[in-house]
Amino acid sequence: MKVMKWSVIALAVAAGTSQMALASQQSEAKGFVEDAKLDLLLRNTYWNRDHKDGVDDRNTWAQGFITTFESGFTQGTIGVGIDAYGLLGVKLDGGQGDMFPGEPKNWEDDLSEAGAAVKFRLSNTTLKYGNQFVNLPVIASDDSRLLPEAFTGTMITSSEIEGLELNAGHFTADSPMGSPARDDFGLKSLDVFGGTYAFTDNLSASLYFSDVEDTYDKKYANVNYVMPLADDQSLTFDFNYYRTDDIDQSFVGKDGAAVDDNTIWSLSAKYAVGAHAFIVAHQRVSGDTGYLYDNGDGGGSIWVANSYLSDFNFKDERSWQASYELDFSGYGVPGLQWKTAYLRGDNIDSGFYEAGNDGEATEREIFNQVSYTFQDGAAKDLTLRARNSILRTNNPAWNDVNEWRLYAIYPISIL
Repeated sequence: MKVMKWSVIALAVAAGTSQMALASQQSEAKGFVEDAKLDLLLRNTYWNRDHKDGVDDRNTWAQGFITTFESGFTQGTIGVGIDAYGLLGVKLDGGQGDMFPGEPKNWEDDLSEAGAAVKFRLSNTTLKYGNQFVNLPVIASDDSRLLPEAFTGTMITSSEIEGLELNAGHFTADSPMGSPARDDFGLKSLDVFGGTYAFTDNLSASLYFSDVEDTYDKKYANVNYVMPLADDQSLTFDFNYYRTDDIDQSFVGKDGAAVDDNTIWSLSAKYAVGAHAFIVAHQRVSGDTGYLYDNGDGGGSIWVANSYLSDFNFKDERSWQASYELDFSGYGVPGLQWKTAYLRGDNIDSGFYEAGNDGEATEREIFNQVSYTFQDGAAKDLTLRARNSILRTNNPAWNDVNEWRLYAIYPISIL
C-alpha cells in the first residue's frame, strides 16, 4: 500500500521543516531521588473459560502484586536512572497456563519475577537497557491476565521534534505471562524501528518495522483522524495495517502447504455524541496464513479493530463489528462505563487448519464489559470490571467458548 512507502526518516525531515524542537527534558531533571516514583498495583482476577466441548476449560482465581519503581534522572548533560519491577502472583483457586507455570491439574501455587533496566537521557532522547515493558504495535507486552509480559533488551525513544516520536530497539528475551523464566519463547533477537507523527491535534500517523530472527518480518502502518462535529460530537477514523513476510516454515498449514506472507488490515469509524459512542469496523486477512503474533514479539502486538476474545485473524477471514459505548458520567455516575459489541467473521479457510477440510468457516462473538472506578472515599481509585464473551464458531482451529473475566484493580502510590 502507498502508506508503506513512507519512511520514518522522511517524516522526521518533514516535521523538522515545520516544527520547532522541543525544550530539553533533561535540562529540567531534578535528580535520581527527587523525581522517583514507586507504585504498587493490586490486581485480583477471576477467569472462567468454558469450552462447550468440555476440553481445556479454565477456572482460575488469583491475586497479583505488580510493583514498579522509576527513578528520576541525575542532573547534567546526560542523565542516568534506573527502572525496576517486581511481580508476584498467588493462586487462590484453579489454574491456567497463561497465569501460572506447570502442567494442567498441577499448576504452581505462586509465581514471582523481578527485573531492572538502566536508562540514560540526553536532551529528549532516552536509552533504556535491561528488563522492561514495551508497548509498540510490533512488540507489545501482554497485560491482559494476572501479571504483565516483559522483554530484555535495548530501547531508544526520541522526541526531539514536536509531534514526532521515534523508537528503535533490539531485544533478546521474552518473559511471557504465567512464567518466571526469562525467555520461554527462545527468542534469538527482535529488531524494531519506527515512529508516530502528529500532523495536527486531530491527525496522526505511525509506521513501524520489526524483524523477529528466524520467525518473520513485519511492517505496520496506522492513520488516525478525529473530525470534530460539534462541542460534544466527533467522528474518528482509525486504520491499521500489518504486512508479515519471510514467515518461518514452522507455520505451515495442515496440508503442508508452505507459507510466506500475510496481510491484515482494519478500518473503524467511531461516532461520539455526549456520553454515547457508536462504532462500526471492518477487518480483512489475506495471504498464505492467518495473522501471526506472540512468537517472541508479545501477546499484545495485534493492534486491529476486531481483536476481542477472538482476534478474527484466521486465514482469509473477513469480519465486521458493531459496538456501543456508554459513559455514565453524563448521567451523574462518574466512573461507570459499559461497552457492548457484536462481531462476525466469515470466509475462513478451514482447510488451512484441518487437512481435508475445504469449506469456509465462520465465527461470531458477543462482547460485554462493565467497569466502575470509585471516585472518592476509602476505596478511591479502586476499579471493578466484569467482562463476558460468547463465541460461536465452526472453525476447526477454534471451538465454542463462554468466558467471564472479573477484575478488582487497586493502584497505590507509595512514593
